[in-house]
Amino acid sequence: MPVPSTTNRPPLLRPSVFADLPTVTAGISTRHGGVSGAPYDALNLGRHVGDTASCVEENRRRFCAALDTDPAWLCTAGQVHGATVRVLDAPRHEPFCDGLVTTTPGLLLAIAVADCAPVLLADVEHGVAGACHAGWRGTVGEVAARTVQTMVDCGAVPEAIRAYIGPCLSPEAFEVGPEVAAQFADAVVMRPDGAERPHVDLKTALHRQLAGAGVSADAVEVSDRCTLQEHDHFFSYRAADGPTGRMFGAITLRH
Repeated sequence: MPVPSTTNRPPLLRPSVFADLPTVTAGISTRHGGVSGAPYDALNLGRHVGDTASCVEENRRRFCAALDTDPAWLCTAGQVHGATVRVLDAPRHEPFCDGLVTTTPGLLLAIAVADCAPVLLADVEHGVAGACHAGWRGTVGEVAARTVQTMVDCGAVPEAIRAYIGPCLSPEAFEVGPEVAAQFADAVVMRPDGAERPHVDLKTALHRQLAGAGVSADAVEVSDRCTLQEHDHFFSYRAADGPTGRMFGAITLRH
């Protein structure tokens, strides 16, 4: 195993939608800059995928260092591809949920992904942050809208929320069965020429869901990156067709 570095900081994607908000720190990891070996190479942040525990902890330390945060303040979700959202006021792993919300400054809300979309949200005016994991099941269950509503229950105002939909399967890569396509609005289902099965535009589905929850369209940034088409840069469950790592999408509100 490589010797852990005390200074190494892996490359992160930084949402521009939060760039002018000094109290928001947010980022999406890639698969680069960690210590895990194949098939988790290199920055696997998931504890549940079979990777060596010490490698995962060093990778998480590096990820938090890149965000200038303390791993002791990390909050993670025990994701089940559902739409349950929980409010946290202390760092912990929260089982059986796919969305996290907090009003506690300093807590780092982190969502694990490898083709599903990480959605990060913040209302700095009212001091509320949120994050959710949105695959097709979570999207159908309106996990993004439920996260917004939970933020509102904690004092946020939809019109004050900014949101980022991170790298995930692109419409070109997200082929689904007809039974899955039938659960989405026609506007986000495509049937490309020559394709045997329909495709779903997950990012647009989530954008529409956020808009329906009251988030202004121009306050939502949508990544143009595809995890499957860029599986050398991102972890992709579909590309791996077997064990692979997980990335984090994470957000925190500073004091």
